[in-house]
Amino acid sequence: MKPKRNTAKPVKEPKLSRTHAPADLSPLDWQRALRRQFGREQSFDLECLGSEPFFADFRVGNPQSKSSYRVAIRGLRPGDNFCSCPDYATNELGTCKHIEFVLSRLEKKRGAKTAFARGYQPPFSELYLRNDGGRAIHFRAGTDCPQAVSKAAALLFDASRGWVLPVDRFGELERFVATAAKSGHELRAYDDALDFVAGQRDAERRAEALDGLFPRGADAPLLKKLLKARLYPYQAECALFAVRAGRVLIGDEMGLGKTIQAIAAAEILAQHFGVSKVLVICPTSLKYQWQSEIARFAGRESRVLAGGRVQRQKDYALDDFCKITNYEKLKSDLDLIAAWGPELVIVDEAQRVKNWNTIAAKALKRIDSPYAFVLTGTPLENKLEELISIVQFVDQHRLGPTWKLLHEHQVKDEAGRVTGYTGLEKIGETLAPVMIRRRKSEVLQQLPERTDQNLLVPMTEMQMIHHQDNAEVVTRIVQRWRKMKFLSDTDQRRLTCALQNMRMSCNSTYLLDHETDHGVKADELAVLFDDLFGQPEAKAVVFSQWTRTHDIVIRRLEARGIGYVSFHGGVPSEKRPALIERFRDDPDCRVFLSTDAGSTGLNLQHASTLVNMDLPWNPAILEQRIARIFRMGQKRPVQIVNFVSKGTIEEGMLSVLAFKRSLAAGILDGGTGEISLGGSRLNRFMKDVENVTGHMGEGEAMTPAEEAGGGQAVTEAVLMPEEQVDAGASDGEMAIPEYEGQGAPEVTSRNEADPWQALMRVGAQLVSALGAAGNPAAPAHPWIGRDPSTGVQSLKVPLPSQETAGRIADVLSMLANTLRGQRP
Repeated sequence: MKPKRNTAKPVKEPKLSRTHAPADLSPLDWQRALRRQFGREQSFDLECLGSEPFFADFRVGNPQSKSSYRVAIRGLRPGDNFCSCPDYATNELGTCKHIEFVLSRLEKKRGAKTAFARGYQPPFSELYLRNDGGRAIHFRAGTDCPQAVSKAAALLFDASRGWVLPVDRFGELERFVATAAKSGHELRAYDDALDFVAGQRDAERRAEALDGLFPRGADAPLLKKLLKARLYPYQAECALFAVRAGRVLIGDEMGLGKTIQAIAAAEILAQHFGVSKVLVICPTSLKYQWQSEIARFAGRESRVLAGGRVQRQKDYALDDFCKITNYEKLKSDLDLIAAWGPELVIVDEAQRVKNWNTIAAKALKRIDSPYAFVLTGTPLENKLEELISIVQFVDQHRLGPTWKLLHEHQVKDEAGRVTGYTGLEKIGETLAPVMIRRRKSEVLQQLPERTDQNLLVPMTEMQMIHHQDNAEVVTRIVQRWRKMKFLSDTDQRRLTCALQNMRMSCNSTYLLDHETDHGVKADELAVLFDDLFGQPEAKAVVFSQWTRTHDIVIRRLEARGIGYVSFHGGVPSEKRPALIERFRDDPDCRVFLSTDAGSTGLNLQHASTLVNMDLPWNPAILEQRIARIFRMGQKRPVQIVNFVSKGTIEEGMLSVLAFKRSLAAGILDGGTGEISLGGSRLNRFMKDVENVTGHMGEGEAMTPAEEAGGGQAVTEAVLMPEEQVDAGASDGEMAIPEYEGQGAPEVTSRNEADPWQALMRVGAQLVSALGAAGNPAAPAHPWIGRDPSTGVQSLKVPLPSQETAGRIADVLSMLANTLRGQRP
């Protein structure tokens, strides 16, 4: 009788939780077991890249993600093997799911137990990087290793610690490799090991070079001539720190000049360390600001990457020192970036990438460069995990593996919920070599009394439509003026109205249609406040000519729980002192919103930051605004931020400083009710109009997708009651003229004489509207309506002028006739 075979199934190991560690396992063993469990469950593709069945290199492919990694198998213990995946590089476990997958497959093959018991015994020797408990270079002698090489290895490597190479002897490795080569013995030095050594050696050489170039540190004479603007000592210190570190997190408080510090460090790298390709990655709204600052401080031209994929492909092929792109374009442009090969990557406003598991964040981490500067005023906002992700781009090994860091610093309740963090001072010590952060209070004596910054922001597509429509009205009137040297009262009124509409469109479409809120300025202001109000006692004054700008700002403030007061011409005089007192005395009231009704006579020096959402035509009024905080009794340095829309009338005002005469200023700032002009006064006024509109520059409008991605969440607007104030008017006598009996002034479509242009424009707007209707995350489009009872969407297309509509109809008719004639 034959003995019965044991058909009992092997007992399965209990499935481990990914969120709760078993009581009988240490965190280290738990993390290794999780990867073993997950790896053995996978159905990856496996390909052996060598002739050996067990101790070989393998390609492991994931058919779902289309990614593949190289796995080198050398044994069964953690640290014996290698994988090229990001997890293996940073987890300090000596294993990963790909290694565990390969081992599970190999263990099922005939002869596996014997092969692994015998161990890996190659004839050649190896220099390799181990990643269990930290990165270290190790030497493994082959069976054919000659005595001369073995003797040299014994002198250089620490045999008592597994033949590890001491960090302070990295400089001797090159001589050892030469000894092995001279003996004729094959020594395989793997790329990750050589890269690790090279990085350490480059840092040492860079430090030596910096000490030679700048022996007096921040006081070195070379630094005084580095940029067109002189660096303050703390800024020079940061520039040297960044270059010395190579990859660094600049976390200074808002207003200390992170941008100029990064530009200064980039100049040092360019002038003394051969860097010739710099990639700046920032929010869409800051691209032109970076271009302006680089030109201003370094005198270098830089290229803003805009347009479609084809255009960007051409731009990446050009030989530029600096290219500027935004987060949203990273994933689609990774191949173009890799082909260009930036040597320095500057990442601005890193805190805006709230979730570093997003597509853009993952794409950012795949950009390879020797140097990287990450700029953020708030490196740790809410969760420790956010800081970990930012630091991982700077130095993926600095904080150690995430699982270990969270285990050591997270505080959890009985249910496993994170309730706080502990031991954060240890993280600060760990980050010290790669992070520099100063507060204003630390460098107060070095700061100037007042700094002014013009912040260039892009327009959205809907803003640009309003702006261009009114710009065409201005252009036609200017052309009539050139021809006739005379303007009727109606034309003069239409001109001033169109100019005002151009300015209002720069803030938001809400100022014009009272419904939509397409614009960048209010969101940029909210981000500025996120940084500023990290300082407990900080307060800010915000000026705009229009109370409707207050409305869109108030939405952002209330969404963030920031206290404010709104001061404007509609506030009764007896109530105004209470607003000022609340702003001064209430610590929760952080923002003073004001129109030009508050530009004179107010003492607001308990705030040290002033933001102009829009610039007045008259520089005198601008200085009156600034004097509310920059006055006797101000004990802190004052920061002035002026928002300027790129490629608009605002940039024209900034470029030529026209409209500085009291005549134009009085009319357009609402200082007088006079509209009709004549003689030399009209001549001067029209010349100023031509100067400003002729120097508006060029700007790329944000696409709806970029607008949705870059915008901040807002709540419903809180408007002032109609009986208290006209939300659309400024506080001057004449904001926008009223036209009794004839409605608003005519705003005609651009290029009316060319029906093809008009047709293309209507078509582009229609595509934009349909895109917004099909995308719940897209900003509201003025052409899309929704029935409040049924929720059904409808399309409302505004008709152009009668003349333009007729021309479009003629074009469509011609196309229809042509198509009919081409039918078979």
